[in-house]
Amino acid sequence: MEGEEREQTFAGTRAFAEAGDWARVRAIMASWELLDQIDFMEEARDLDAVALLRALPEGRMAEVLSRLDPGHQERILQGLGDPEAKAIMAGLSPDERTAVLAMLPAQAARRLLSLLTPEQQVQAKGLLAYPPESVGRLMTPNYVAIRPEWTLAQVLAYVRRHGHDSETISRVYVVDAQGVLLDDLRLRQVILGNPETTVASLMNHQFPSLSPSDDREAAVREMQRQEVYALPVVDDDGRILGIVTADDVLAVAQKEATEDIQKMGGQEALGTPYLETPFGTMVRKRAVWLAVLFVGEMLTASALAQYQEEIARYVVLALFIPLIISSGGNSGSQATTLIIRALSLGELRLRDWWRVVQRELAAGLVLGLVLALIGVLRIVLWHGLFGTYGETFALIAVAVGLSVVGVVAWGTLIGSMLPLLLRRLGLDPATASAPLVATLVDVTGLVIYFTIAHLVLAGTVV
Repeated sequence: MEGEEREQTFAGTRAFAEAGDWARVRAIMASWELLDQIDFMEEARDLDAVALLRALPEGRMAEVLSRLDPGHQERILQGLGDPEAKAIMAGLSPDERTAVLAMLPAQAARRLLSLLTPEQQVQAKGLLAYPPESVGRLMTPNYVAIRPEWTLAQVLAYVRRHGHDSETISRVYVVDAQGVLLDDLRLRQVILGNPETTVASLMNHQFPSLSPSDDREAAVREMQRQEVYALPVVDDDGRILGIVTADDVLAVAQKEATEDIQKMGGQEALGTPYLETPFGTMVRKRAVWLAVLFVGEMLTASALAQYQEEIARYVVLALFIPLIISSGGNSGSQATTLIIRALSLGELRLRDWWRVVQRELAAGLVLGLVLALIGVLRIVLWHGLFGTYGETFALIAVAVGLSVVGVVAWGTLIGSMLPLLLRRLGLDPATASAPLVATLVDVTGLVIYFTIAHLVLAGTVV
């Protein structure tokens, strides 16, 4: 469904749900595509989520639930009876089941674990034993493993028999008798190859892999670099433990990008969708950083206090304070945003710091000169039209122009180096938010401005 038809259908279905006509809701939702069912479940959060899930066709319940956000999943699972919860949990893939169990409170997770078969319980507990942010939590043990001595005809027959439970069959994994990963083959190679050809003859023993202890972001970067749909996960002895697929990696990439963007806005990452975040939690996560920034801005007042004599003597300088410090803050915010993104995409390494210094310092000087020219022209123009700045307008223009160049270059340098410093200290570079950089540059920018102004205007009266 698209556009107006979709909105009308959703509105009608909502009306039936609000009236308690679940038979009608069930009949309508049964005719929808999967994505429409998911979208309606997400948009109708204020309705009875458990009843809506029950209105779905039985074969779709697990698939739809697995695509909802964690908070929505938790509410639904805690509202389901044991038989329904058992059926849904059985319908989830191992990695989806792990994600659901990990986000639930301990008591609710134990309840759902008890509903699984002994084999599923062992599998789930094994995956949950890995650290929360690790590749081990993302992987699924459902993959197709083949032997090097098999012919391609045998491989195809095996895939037909056992591929239904695999997370993906775009690649098959060649293992020895001990489960050590020897190679991976694209299914295209198997389908188009001579049926009598052996797997061993197609192997080149070159394949990418991950460790279960790797950070999840490593999976994102490696999958982007290799341009593959799935990556094998192996232990220290080279035995394959499972695979990580693109759908899981995309979810991680979205989550990490959301957290980085929220941190770059000058707050803690919410961790849950905006409308699902409790009001108190949202205020707390925003207030902490606002308080830090507020205290930082107090240093600006302290810096101004140190230049009271200069301000009293050259009152006109006060007019340009917002112009100067905002230029430095803006340039620093631009730099820190670019560097944080480059780090998250793997475009930069810590060893590139000197190249970054050279590049950003040069960029800061050029940008500063552009802004300085605009500022000087403004002063000259205003003086010509209104005589605003008196006889020393030329010196004021020089002081402002030099200050803009210095503050913008300094802001750009600080903004580019702070994320790299945080990464070097083992911290999240996204913590170097634009507001934090702007606050730091505000204080130092005032020092640069009044120092230059004092030197240029010494011996004059403005």
